[in-house]
Amino acid sequence: MREYKMRRGEHLEERIPDMEGTIEEYFGSITDTEEYNGSDLYVVDDPDNPVFERIVAGAVAYSGKKDKLAVHFEERPAEDVIAEGNADAAADAVSAKNDFLLEATGRDAQSRRESMKRDVEDKDADVPDA
Repeated sequence: MREYKMRRGEHLEERIPDMEGTIEEYFGSITDTEEYNGSDLYVVDDPDNPVFERIVAGAVAYSGKKDKLAVHFEERPAEDVIAEGNADAAADAVSAKNDFLLEATGRDAQSRRESMKRDVEDKDADVPDA
């Protein structure tokens, strides 16, 4: 499960006031919910795009901090997708993921990568040398 922060001064509930509807718009019908860090996330067990096997997404609330977007994209093996003649769906899957994350976080793919890299570097700096 990956968690994404919003841009400075922005909040997830302002960017996506209807999380359930937005997830359905991008990925398909919500079939269930799943608990993650004390928050209920939406599950799409049969996504519209054949590249995805299952998607879990939603807001994770942290006390005293801004909510974060938590997402897990479970994808089918590329060989299976290509063998079924759905190679074109791969580009659509990448677009759907990136468009959803941009709408939710206000950050493009490059900004999200840089932010995650900084988070990892910050965590590494906290670990004392043995």
